[in-house]
Amino acid sequence: MLVTRDREMGEMKQVMSRLLAASALALAAFIGACGGATTTPGPSAAADPCFPVKGQCPGEATALNGAGATFPAVIYSKWIDEYNRLTGVQINYQSIGSGGGIKSITDKTVDFGASDGPMSDQQLADAKAPILHVPMVMGAVVPTYNVPGVTTQLKLTPDALSAIFLGTITKWNDSKITTANAGVTLPDQPITTVHRSDGSGTTNIFTDYLSKVSPDWKSKVGAGNSVNWPGGVGGKGNEGVAGSVKQTPYSIGYVELIYAIQNKLGYAQMQNAKGKFVDASLDSVAKAAEGITLAPDLRVSITNSDNAEAYPISGFTWILAYQEMPDKAKALALTRYLWWSVTDGQRFAKELGYAPLPKDVASKSQEKIRSITSGGARALPGS
Repeated sequence: MLVTRDREMGEMKQVMSRLLAASALALAAFIGACGGATTTPGPSAAADPCFPVKGQCPGEATALNGAGATFPAVIYSKWIDEYNRLTGVQINYQSIGSGGGIKSITDKTVDFGASDGPMSDQQLADAKAPILHVPMVMGAVVPTYNVPGVTTQLKLTPDALSAIFLGTITKWNDSKITTANAGVTLPDQPITTVHRSDGSGTTNIFTDYLSKVSPDWKSKVGAGNSVNWPGGVGGKGNEGVAGSVKQTPYSIGYVELIYAIQNKLGYAQMQNAKGKFVDASLDSVAKAAEGITLAPDLRVSITNSDNAEAYPISGFTWILAYQEMPDKAKALALTRYLWWSVTDGQRFAKELGYAPLPKDVASKSQEKIRSITSGGARALPGS
């Protein structure tokens, strides 16, 4: 009887031991599935609210002022609206022309400037503080015309275009124009040329091209934001030139592509360096930038590209920014805005008639934005 009871007690102990071991294993498995609740969790890095640019940033300025080029005014207006919705930052941009943008940032009356023609070495030397060039988008300058009765898109050679603005071609039925436009009846009417009256990066791109293709133009007029025009009438801004052409029969001017489209004006195909007539388009503008070598300061001309598919009167447009910005809040706001513009903002370029930055150029723009400082420290956090 005693032996039997001892055996039963031994068996019960073995059962209890197995149950306790199984319970311990189950508890360990449960704790593991719950993420190790019995261990103290380590510290986790908080997400940076300022970078990448996804919303408001504590400590940044809520307002910025800029001025300059009319060439990119359409996309800058779009970016400013979209960025305000995203971050609440108000950006006041005055499209007064590249010459005005250069003067404004040189005089330190704005937080940033804008130009389609890069500042010259002398202009950079004259500035009151070091200034950076940040490429933003690319665009085309087109010869836009108003020739009543002509519905076919005209073609222009470099010789014809330079001669028209030099004043040596004076009528629409000149042989240098008609030869390239077989089958088109051009009128025996005098040509009125329209140019920019203000300092303009669009003029810089246009005259840079003419200087490359015409020795006469280079020696008599040259290139720049402002030149001494041989004749014609002036208009302020891209919009002013487009308006004058629209109101003046038998006239021709030059504007950024989007202004010709918006005003329903004809614009010419241009014969490029390889002899091919090319329409201004996003693809043909992008081709002009293929294979270019960018200087460290990112100032470059891409007119008269030798790419057979390139539109020849193409160019970058730049934001002009101070290398060092004493106001930390404004430096933070500007660098975030510029970073967003050359990354997420590029998706708006095509719908507005601009070519987005090539990847290698966009990367260089980002490097320039990272180099902006405030108090000697990088202004853009987390980049």
